Amino acid sequence: MVSALMSARRRLIAAPLLSFVRRVLPAISDTEQAALDAGTVWWDAALFSGNPDWRTILDTPPTALNDEEQRFLDDTTDELCAMLDDWRISSELELPEDAFDFMKTKGFFGMIIPKEHGGLGFSAAAQSAVVAKLSTRSITAAVTVMVPNSLGPGELLLMYGTDEQKERYLRPLARGEEIPCFALTSPVAGSDAASMEDEGIVCRRAVDGKEVLGLSLTFSKRYITLAPVATVMGLAFKLRDPDRLLGGAEDRGITVALIPTDTKGVTIGRRHLPSMLAFANGPIEGEDVFVPLDAVIGGQERIGDGWRMLMGALAAGRGISLPALSTGGAQFAAHTTGAYARIREQFGLPVGKFEGVQEAMARIARIAYELEAARRLTCQAIDAGEKPAVISAIMKYHATERMRDAVNDAMDVHGGKGICDGPKNYLGAAYRAIPIGITVEGANILTRSLIVFGQGAIRCHPYLLAEMEAAQDEDKARGLAAFDAAIFGHIGHVFATFGRAMLRALTAGGSATVPDAGPLTADVKRLSRYSAALALVSEVTLISLGGALKRMESLSARLGDVLSELYISSAVVARFEHDGRPEADLPLVRLSLESSIHRIEQSLDGFLENFPNRFLAAVMRVTVFPYGARRRPAPDALARECAELLLAPSATRDRLTRGIYEPRGDDEVALLTQAFGRVHETVETRTRQRKGATLSEAEIRALAETDRLVRIVIGVDDFDAGELSPRHAETPPGATQQRRVV
Repeated sequence: MVSALMSARRRLIAAPLLSFVRRVLPAISDTEQAALDAGTVWWDAALFSGNPDWRTILDTPPTALNDEEQRFLDDTTDELCAMLDDWRISSELELPEDAFDFMKTKGFFGMIIPKEHGGLGFSAAAQSAVVAKLSTRSITAAVTVMVPNSLGPGELLLMYGTDEQKERYLRPLARGEEIPCFALTSPVAGSDAASMEDEGIVCRRAVDGKEVLGLSLTFSKRYITLAPVATVMGLAFKLRDPDRLLGGAEDRGITVALIPTDTKGVTIGRRHLPSMLAFANGPIEGEDVFVPLDAVIGGQERIGDGWRMLMGALAAGRGISLPALSTGGAQFAAHTTGAYARIREQFGLPVGKFEGVQEAMARIARIAYELEAARRLTCQAIDAGEKPAVISAIMKYHATERMRDAVNDAMDVHGGKGICDGPKNYLGAAYRAIPIGITVEGANILTRSLIVFGQGAIRCHPYLLAEMEAAQDEDKARGLAAFDAAIFGHIGHVFATFGRAMLRALTAGGSATVPDAGPLTADVKRLSRYSAALALVSEVTLISLGGALKRMESLSARLGDVLSELYISSAVVARFEHDGRPEADLPLVRLSLESSIHRIEQSLDGFLENFPNRFLAAVMRVTVFPYGARRRPAPDALARECAELLLAPSATRDRLTRGIYEPRGDDEVALLTQAFGRVHETVETRTRQRKGATLSEAEIRALAETDRLVRIVIGVDDFDAGELSPRHAETPPGATQQRRVV
């Protein structure tokens, strides 16, 4: 009986629906399919389901560094930081050879490579912490370290390389004996990297008297980090086999090969100058570069799999490096801006006491807290074996955008101190680096408008991907059976989502069942409410717009913003829990969550305002906002409370900036820290002095020393005109191109 009913359901309901879906389903290119297949889903899928189980992130603490990783972070990384003079690096446009050699010999380029291949075998959390700390000392050094440990030959070899390739390259890469780069972007293929014109032709050539089957490569690449100093490059190109030497089709698709840069026909060594930063970046060109077939990463069986391989590597890597650099930048902005705003006085008050300045400082503090929370949660997922492609895209976009906000606010608070370059300016390099993070590894505009929700809607939805795969299955009977199971599960999910979203909206989240989160329990309920709202709005959108949503980028971007805010807010809740619920941190947590929920409502409101089907928009609005979109921005008093946390030493301030490099001696940041401490220590003495009290000799000396330090720190650099002219430089412009330094 049950079997007969199932058969009838499949024939009368599922089959017509499947035929309809096959007609309206937009064509998915091979590159789009590779992106959809890349990586895994994790907490993002839980949020997208509309009913997340918060125990997933609250009951599992973040990855703890082991003893070796902690020593490397505390000792080896600090030793490298002490070798770096960022002004010298910026003015000479090169990383000192001793620092570059230190990176190689100490294993900085092999953090991702397992110990059995000569690397350090560090966790994602450790790699991230090292990059974050380095970024607070030198962006150039941080980029130089993060590239070999991110998307590039090392990771691709680990994931896809043959045993012979791993044996040949991994140990030299880990030791810095080989310097890698990865050549993907070309003049005609930037964000649309799959449209590259770089080409490989399968052919036979005589090599050392023997006929060798291989590839003739012609390519033009640009924006390639480490290219000017690389000894081996990963190269992405389109492969053709016009003579059918491999058998099969002529066009074999995007392929990735590993090529020594001294191979005949390769032109390398010239440099770009991205935002006047000194890390090595430049073009690579090749004309009729012949390499044997075994240069293809993964061997002949991986021919044509290049795009899938790149998407697989990017799924995790994009969630580590740039988010770490951005987190370090935000923490450094919080550390320096809080100190400077306390010691710098105008109109008889520290500038940090003015409400306008406190608005900026509160944003900096909030962002520093959020990014560290999100960095931890993302690394936790990666170290658990996930390759969270959607979360990595969220992190890439929001970490770099929020770093932009934090550094811009820091520049505003510092005023002229921040814009006069020289040894005394500790913000200039971070400010110049902002556009680089915004642009690389997927331009932010593209990431927000196309990738976060466009990829997330399919990957994170509990049934949609299964339905699409069933519709594309060439085995019609198997496809119908799979579609039948998926579509009826989907229908049940839609009804459950509608009821859940409506009930949670009517109760302002009160009906949501969540674990105890202490003072944040009500906030977790509210986030669960908006998770249900996102699930409902997404269902209606996908059903009514279908493939047309791909062209409605503004709508897609707003739903991506909701998913992103839910993820970052989740990370904030998890961080507060794992830190032991410190009451002193609550102002930062409240500011973050209230600001995030306000942005969620703004995004949903803007989405509904612009949804093309006005009837469905009205139905969704009544369901999601039965009382209207009523959330307001966080109150000014809360922002002022958060700003005050940066103006005095405290455990909260220490937690907020933990992980930055703290220099010693007469370094400008060290002097700033000393002045900040002195001002705090002498505040009562200064108050008594202003009231006319008689001070002891020791107190007078303490105030004088404090004033001396403050005067040094608020100073800016000035130069003789000759020092600024290239005609007076010891090294002529361009001369560094021939040197083996970064």
